[in-house]
Amino acid sequence: MTLTLDENQKRLVEAAAAARLRSVAPFSKFLVGAAVETKEGKIYTGCNIESASYGLTVCAERVAIWKAISEGERNLTNLAVVVDTEPLTPPCGTCRQIMWEFCNDGYIILANLDGHAEQLAIGDLQPRAFDARFLELKRK
Repeated sequence: MTLTLDENQKRLVEAAAAARLRSVAPFSKFLVGAAVETKEGKIYTGCNIESASYGLTVCAERVAIWKAISEGERNLTNLAVVVDTEPLTPPCGTCRQIMWEFCNDGYIILANLDGHAEQLAIGDLQPRAFDARFLELKRK
């Protein structure tokens, strides 16, 4: 099912698509762009960056979120991820965790270069998520 994007969603997807073109993916050739939005409407973008030491590779979603956080943002809302696949590609588990911690009441738009898009609540991607609440629980 393809989501009909409103103007704000289009702006977010377009920013993610532009970021995708800056990906560094010499090994997988899998280019991913992401854009995260603040409650004030500011957008931060990210692209995936691969390393020859595969474990050091970082996903576009985390780059976008960390850029926003490193610039002092704390009120992150929606996120868009753009790839060149059919079907739409969801974020990895690590990105889902970071998205939950920093954008948990927001939405993610999954989109591809063919114009297909889907919107999901971030909470639906990470059911029974681990977060700081568990660090504050009393231990026996």
